[in-house]
Amino acid sequence: MARIVTDYLEDLCKKIPDKIAISEENDSISFANLRKNARRIATVVAKTGLLRKSVVIYLDKGIGVIESFLGCAYSGNFYTPMDTEMPMSRVQSIIDTLEPSMIITSENYLDKLSTINHTAKVCLISDMLKVAEDDNLINSVLDRITNRDVLYVLFTSGSTGKPKGVIISHNATINYTEWASEAFNITEHDILGNQTPFYFSMSVFDIYQMLSRGCTLDIIPKELFSRPKDILDYIVNRKINMIYWVPSALNLVAKSGALNDRDMGVLKKILFAGEVMPNSVLNIWRKAIPDAFYANLFGPTELTDICTYYVVDRDFKDDEPLPIGKACKNADILVLDAQNHLIEETDTDSMGELCVRGSIIAYGYYHNEEKTNEVFVQNPLNSMYKEVIYRTGDLVKYNEYGELMYAGRKDFQVKVSGYRIELGEIETAVSAIPEVKLNCCLFDAKNQLLVLFYEGEIEKKELRSQLNKKIPRYMMPHKYIRLDQMPFNANGKIDRVSIKKIFFED
Repeated sequence: MARIVTDYLEDLCKKIPDKIAISEENDSISFANLRKNARRIATVVAKTGLLRKSVVIYLDKGIGVIESFLGCAYSGNFYTPMDTEMPMSRVQSIIDTLEPSMIITSENYLDKLSTINHTAKVCLISDMLKVAEDDNLINSVLDRITNRDVLYVLFTSGSTGKPKGVIISHNATINYTEWASEAFNITEHDILGNQTPFYFSMSVFDIYQMLSRGCTLDIIPKELFSRPKDILDYIVNRKINMIYWVPSALNLVAKSGALNDRDMGVLKKILFAGEVMPNSVLNIWRKAIPDAFYANLFGPTELTDICTYYVVDRDFKDDEPLPIGKACKNADILVLDAQNHLIEETDTDSMGELCVRGSIIAYGYYHNEEKTNEVFVQNPLNSMYKEVIYRTGDLVKYNEYGELMYAGRKDFQVKVSGYRIELGEIETAVSAIPEVKLNCCLFDAKNQLLVLFYEGEIEKKELRSQLNKKIPRYMMPHKYIRLDQMPFNANGKIDRVSIKKIFFED
């Protein structure tokens, strides 16, 4: 197993140097050239004397971003990718937290970066790639790096407050990568179709499977995700046999009917994470591609992306919830009740908070000790020595198979007329109604109302009638708002924050 992530690339360049590592619509790069470019970038960074410092990558999604990631790793520093389309106020907030020593960007973004306050050295990737690599310098740096050093800091998105930078080590990334390779039998013959942005934790799977197993990472053009037929054609034409997408992206394709028009047998592995996957959507995919391997992955950025997974091995009704399964390797699951007592697998009646211990846990939040101490806490079941667990804030319970079932967020659980209600349970029921494409249920705290937002042709009266047959009366939404198009955040998830801002008064 690799000591640090760059060891993966070194090994691949001895075995398959000329194989395509990353492909885009109109470009590609081999493993040998990926290594060469990464080490050129590393040489520039290392010559400035930076070591174990923050480097921001401010580039459009593409090969250059991954070259920069690896350049940071080769130079003994850690990277933070940034969305070039995010508001500059958020960029400033992240910069203020990170206090980066360097920003790697392109000429296109020099003007935008000049509008924010920072003390970082700004380097153009085009200039960095012209520099000859200094092997002696890079090797001397790598001799000082350990597997516990920081590899990247990813900032959580979608929150209304200050962005939180999650700190992940080489060791956590390698442990996660090795588990995923084994669990999903990933080899150099796979072609992995990337959907998620590189500043979103799900992309860690894509990037480091490419790097560790030598599979090809195909970066699917973002604009295709609004054209379901075109994206399926792209998958077939590029011979993509594996995808790891957010359910919203799978939902758009499923509800478009595009899966019925073509043979998608090229797809052999379909993984998903980031949101609840409605079985109504999954069943459309399973019917269209019955021989594919399906798996539901679950976990937050703070756990290097994933802590549990469920390989779909039985049939589910449209209105049934999908399990999140069992723990990944090097992730031990603790389901704790309000008194910090452990809920056992045999106890199918009790609900508790999903807590995790193991080598995939982040170090905490960058420059944010207060928030770190709230959720990265001493294991309450261990009084013998220091052992940090991560409290996810997710509510779970066990089913009769010993599998974990997601029951919602602690902050998504609301109390209405004395009843405790999980908003996710309402959304699962609505997702089973064929005429509804997308939906989300939010709580209007000021007016104490459950509000359902949905996209689809069904009339509100008919929607309410069908929903009344699926959930108890006390869970029925008080208001139904049909949207022409559900908004999505940069990660491809339904943007609940923007919906709240538009429809709910402060």
